[in-house]
Amino acid sequence: MSFKIRFFSSKVVLQCCLLFCVALSGAAQAQSKQIPAPAFFQNTQFSSARLSPDGTALAMLMADKNDRMVLAVLEIGQTQAKVIAGYEVRDISHFHWVNNSRLVYDLSNRKLAQGENFFGPGLYAVNKDGSGRLQLVSHTRSLQLLNKTDALLPWNTFFLDTVHDSSSSDIFVMQAVTSKSDQNTAYDLYRLNTKTGNTEMIQRPGKVSQWLIDKKGVPRIAKTIDGASIKLQYKDPDSGLWRVISESDWSGRKDINPEFFSPEGDLYVSAYQGQNLSSLYIFDLKKNQLETAPVISLKGYDFNGNFVYNTAQKKVLGLHYEMGTAASVWFDDAMKARQKNIDTLLPHTVNQISIAEEANAATVLVHSFSDVDPGTWYLHDEKTNQLTRLGRSQPGINPELMSAKEQISYSARDGLTIPAYLTVPKFSSGKNLPMVMLVHGGPYVRGGHWQWDSQVQFLASRGYAVLEADFRGSTGYGQKHFNAGLKQWGLAMQDDIADGVRWAIAKGVADPKRICIAGGSYGGYATLMGLIKDPQLYRCGINWVGVTDINLLYDIHWSDLRDEWKNYGMPVLVGAQIKDAAQLKATSPLEHADQIKQPLLLAYGGADRRVPLPHGQKFYAAVKTGNPQVEWVEYEEEGHGFRLLKNKLDFWNRVEKFLGQHLAPE
Repeated sequence: MSFKIRFFSSKVVLQCCLLFCVALSGAAQAQSKQIPAPAFFQNTQFSSARLSPDGTALAMLMADKNDRMVLAVLEIGQTQAKVIAGYEVRDISHFHWVNNSRLVYDLSNRKLAQGENFFGPGLYAVNKDGSGRLQLVSHTRSLQLLNKTDALLPWNTFFLDTVHDSSSSDIFVMQAVTSKSDQNTAYDLYRLNTKTGNTEMIQRPGKVSQWLIDKKGVPRIAKTIDGASIKLQYKDPDSGLWRVISESDWSGRKDINPEFFSPEGDLYVSAYQGQNLSSLYIFDLKKNQLETAPVISLKGYDFNGNFVYNTAQKKVLGLHYEMGTAASVWFDDAMKARQKNIDTLLPHTVNQISIAEEANAATVLVHSFSDVDPGTWYLHDEKTNQLTRLGRSQPGINPELMSAKEQISYSARDGLTIPAYLTVPKFSSGKNLPMVMLVHGGPYVRGGHWQWDSQVQFLASRGYAVLEADFRGSTGYGQKHFNAGLKQWGLAMQDDIADGVRWAIAKGVADPKRICIAGGSYGGYATLMGLIKDPQLYRCGINWVGVTDINLLYDIHWSDLRDEWKNYGMPVLVGAQIKDAAQLKATSPLEHADQIKQPLLLAYGGADRRVPLPHGQKFYAAVKTGNPQVEWVEYEEEGHGFRLLKNKLDFWNRVEKFLGQHLAPE
């Protein structure tokens, strides 16, 4: 089966085929020839697609011959798509349908690093045939407000939602309210007409960090921050006034998180309701309370999902959620049958279905992916039961040559269950392997997911087992798991990581003499603390853009950490600078740099504002005096993470060489 994209001026010719099987090259070739690094880290070639509200057209982002992301529209039933927006020196970053004939999009430049990019994303509107283009938001980054006569909104204005009315050309945008210290603490809300550029400001009930629009195009929910208090407010349609419906603190223990307004007007929220795990509930806005029974609970996981709905039918049809893997649940029998049918056609992947918002269209969009497949997009025709392939995220990746990711769990020393993912090289015995303990950043996020990961697959392709642990403090596994990580940087959180290494050794997966700890951001911090606290476990360490001292997070005032986070979040989750001073010193890699004697690779971005360069510079100066095996690399133009392909390749080639030197097979 073949699929080609040919670019001719402003049009894309799609030679699509029906997918019954995919012919892949033989796996035996991988054993004799290593997959080149660029295959893993190349820029995305097809990143997203969306059906128009009436289901008659499809918009999608794809790379052109110059590796620039362009926006194209395909009329359903046709084979020729038209590029309606594309730039020689910019990339289309995000897009949304405004109605059935008009879209909005913003821009980025994936060939520039963070320190080289001095432009905001902007916002443009365009008709689906490419006509009627209008710029709505400026690209010029400035803290000064634009002249009131300027038709463009300032650069710190971003798309939020449509008004969910195909007869309207309006959208909602948020504008960051910037203080003198350059900390974004609130968002103003505007209703913006995409044909005229006219705006209407919406009343803001305090410092709003999150807005939620209902399906009638009315702003109904605002999450506000007032010091240590986080409030969820609702605009009552009867009184027109905002009222508080829940309140919590930075720990999130009592948090009610707004998820979605249904076409029927129901507010869906995720909440703990006295339980360890959050579930999905309907919030009774008349009684100001949650309904007694949850809509859905996920065994062993906090609720995390996206809704599929249809305003023509005026109901929620189902939702996509994530447990150990991503999955879907359908409340609609017809969609349940359709999911089963598509899963039969694509049996080895997660297949997420998207539908037209305002119509019962016969064609749906399918995003198909797995732990070994970066992702492919299809159209499915219900009448013919045929799949048409639109594009692949990473066409240079052959799923047959990738290594499977297995979800496992192990017990920490205090009995807490730690969820993790283990990836074992495909063409290996699976025993006594060199291993990389890859620590996720955040740290208050879920790190592990059953999906293709360029870093993990690259390491596995070089013969290393990879263990990813969601240590305590990681989100998604309940309050007990999260709360066990409060103020545990370098302490119990670090022990969880070490206990995972010991688990891999006990299972015979990892060679105890050939284990490296690695990670970025918080993962970089944990790498350094691992080398300090458990030197017998790790042969070497790799830290990129990692925190080296918690006090530096407080003290570097030009970082992008918000004042509210420093004043109210960090003291609760990480540690208070004065009250917990002794603990912060004891768990500071910078304070104990002289204890690290293992080989160490350090990489930092010169334009990083999340973990500014002094973290790396100060630590490198301290560690190199007593350790001759420290390699330092600075990517002057990069920020918090490496964006440019040349830098990603340089860094991961260094990683490959470093691991080859220190974890070489016996």
